[in-house]
Amino acid sequence: MATAGIALSVRSLVEYVYSSGSLESGFRSAAALQEGTRIHQHIQRQYKEGDSKEVYLKTEIAYEELVFRIDGRCDGLLIGEDGTVTVEEIKSTAGAVDLLAEGKEVHWAQALMYAYMLTLERELASVQVKLTYVQRGGEQQRSLYRTASAEELAVFAMNTVAGYVPYARLMVRHETQRESSIRELAFPFPAYRQGQRHFAAAVYKSIAEGVNLFAQAPTGIGKTMSTLFPAVKALGEGKAGGLFYLTAKTVNRLAAQDALRLLLHGGLHLHAITITAKEKACFREEGLCGKDFCPFADGYYDRVNGAVLDMLENETLMTQEIIAGYARKHEVCPFEFSLDAAYACDAVICDYNYVYDPRISLKRLAEERKRRTVLLVDEAHNLVDRGREMYSAALTKAPFLALQRRYKAVNKGLSGAAKAVNGWFIALRKSCGEEGKGEWREYPEELPALLETFALEAEQELLAPSSIPLEGEEGEESLLDTYYAVLGMQRTFKTYDERYITYAEVRSGDVYFKLFNLDPSHLLQQMGKGFRSQILFSATLAPLSYYREMIGAGEEDYSMSVPSPFHREQWQVSVLPLSTRYRDRGVSLVPLSDAIKGMTGRKGNYLVFFPSYAYLRSVLEVFTEKYPQVRTIVQSTGMNEQEREGFLAAFSPDNAETLLGFAVLGGIFAEGVDLPGDRLNGVMIVGVGLPQVGLEREILRQYFQEQGKNGFDYAYVYPGMCKVLQAGGRLIRSETDSGTIVLADDRFLRQPYVQLLPEEWSGYHRLM
Repeated sequence: MATAGIALSVRSLVEYVYSSGSLESGFRSAAALQEGTRIHQHIQRQYKEGDSKEVYLKTEIAYEELVFRIDGRCDGLLIGEDGTVTVEEIKSTAGAVDLLAEGKEVHWAQALMYAYMLTLERELASVQVKLTYVQRGGEQQRSLYRTASAEELAVFAMNTVAGYVPYARLMVRHETQRESSIRELAFPFPAYRQGQRHFAAAVYKSIAEGVNLFAQAPTGIGKTMSTLFPAVKALGEGKAGGLFYLTAKTVNRLAAQDALRLLLHGGLHLHAITITAKEKACFREEGLCGKDFCPFADGYYDRVNGAVLDMLENETLMTQEIIAGYARKHEVCPFEFSLDAAYACDAVICDYNYVYDPRISLKRLAEERKRRTVLLVDEAHNLVDRGREMYSAALTKAPFLALQRRYKAVNKGLSGAAKAVNGWFIALRKSCGEEGKGEWREYPEELPALLETFALEAEQELLAPSSIPLEGEEGEESLLDTYYAVLGMQRTFKTYDERYITYAEVRSGDVYFKLFNLDPSHLLQQMGKGFRSQILFSATLAPLSYYREMIGAGEEDYSMSVPSPFHREQWQVSVLPLSTRYRDRGVSLVPLSDAIKGMTGRKGNYLVFFPSYAYLRSVLEVFTEKYPQVRTIVQSTGMNEQEREGFLAAFSPDNAETLLGFAVLGGIFAEGVDLPGDRLNGVMIVGVGLPQVGLEREILRQYFQEQGKNGFDYAYVYPGMCKVLQAGGRLIRSETDSGTIVLADDRFLRQPYVQLLPEEWSGYHRLM
């Protein structure tokens, strides 16, 4: 039998084999990640001359037909006066160190594997092993010791590897099948659409060269398959080790699933998984996590390996429904199970957050795996505002006042910490003056210390609640929410630089405080830097220079604009030159209603997109009163999944009468929705989509103006026209589609709006 090599880290090996027990509450891991580095450095600073820290060790272990190449860095290597060698492993803990008894098996296993590797490297007969626990934020520290001979360590290492073998064999078999299937895989359609082969070739070239690609590719070209197919081919040829298909919306994740399903039907063998948001995946309505509340969390680590093996052995495309089935079968949390399975999969379909958001990203993705992973970033225009959101942080005063009062009698430490933050907010409100707002180029230097004290007190309360909150009281849930918000603020302090501004507003008696990221390009670039290649694509990356700048392109990264595969004759584009500016909306209601009626003169299905719900409702009221014979359907705020599906299902090609849908620009029906053929015959776009004027938009305008850019274009025009182009892109989805677009605003006849319209819309005529 041929020998197969398995490369993995010490930590990955021992966590797979020795992790046991229940899922802990999420706040523990968040705090651990924040404090871990600081605690390690604190201990390592105590080392004496001759001791070493972060010592790299590696070894090979043969097990029947497998050869395991294992490496890692031990925290400390200490040399005693008598020459005794000690391997130290340092762990932080939220609870008191004396509650850890003799230490966790998985922690000992990590230290013992390093000790084994050291005995081989230095030919030692025995090694002392030291496991040090440090309480986060406290002074408590406890060290546990064992001495192990080289022979004992060798037996331990072999037994550890044996525990990993079933999983390793499954993965070796899978890789053989995968590579063979990719070699034989053909493009799943009879022919490429115009421009599609060129786009796919550029994706492959970018992955092969390890650079990024910014691609504006028109709606209808088949962007999902144009990126997935060459990425899979690169995977089979060893030019990539895995891929992430990143999206901003559920509908795009479903499109990626459908494309992969088509490839799987064509003979591809691949492990692909879709990660669904925790609140949607959870089996329990209450949503309370932890072994005390949820049977799927209790004993999770004792069952999850079996669940992962079972699913990987029997499935290829692992959707939310399939994951839920195996999670119920093995009684494991479906969300955490999907994350654990994702590390084993070739393709992961998920939200941007899992790569670009430091709070949520898949932190256990090994650096070696990361360097070989390709990111396919769908609808990449969304990454600009999503980046700002990920890298900003905000707090309000009210929760701290509530917590101060709630815990006054039962936890004086927490109450006092909340009181101190509340007091800081009181002073902030005064500094906002009569206008009730303020802006600063730095964050307040006294705030980090106040928040650190609060976070430590909150963590202890969450670990060991001092009282059970009564129904209707401010209790643990609000404490947990505030704790998360504080962690986000603490994290943002570390990335705060000249690309940020601090502002505060007095809102309805409360005080809102924010560290606002103005330019996310640097942090997006940092979070994406370790990956093999990023393919960032959208129908609306116009102008490309703006999106390259705002997402953080390097000089070596490629750009391309793929021409539309469709003919100009498929669109009938008109401009209705009236003003939809806020001050003129009252007088626009009747002309708009008449124009909508004119657009729907031919029987069919139509959509009208408005810049706001208020404007939508005003026009709807006039239109339905004037033209009651036209059947209308209206997007409302907060529609659930069933309501959304019902809205889209109403656009049937077989409707006996005209259907007119009222929706909002930038909303759930304006992007990523596919209504081919006679499901949609015409679209009207009301306004140029400019974001509402407000404090943040004005801050952005001023910032980019100071940078020598056109601040109004950066803050308003480019984001607004992106919404316009996305909404218009719902109309033509194939070579056989045709339809009408009405652009209702006089600004569509002026620069810079004209130059941002697609070339295929350029043959428009005026309606008035």
